[in-house]
Amino acid sequence: MHVALQGALWGAGVAMFLIAAEYFFVKKAVQERATVRNLKPEFEQTDRNRIKSVVSFAVFIPPALAFFFWLVWG
Repeated sequence: MHVALQGALWGAGVAMFLIAAEYFFVKKAVQERATVRNLKPEFEQTDRNRIKSVVSFAVFIPPALAFFFWLVWG
């Protein structure tokens, strides 16, 4: 397997992990906030923006790791 492809796959895995972790952390905070206020758990705009910023950062991780793998091992 080409090293750049391997780096891109590693990057995709790291990106998915970061997105999933951030989603679960935000979901937990939303549930805790709803419990304190005795309301239905709903994502606020700040919560959506937080997840959106992690997703937009995660888009750049696979190409960056592909380039890094190619640079180091290629």
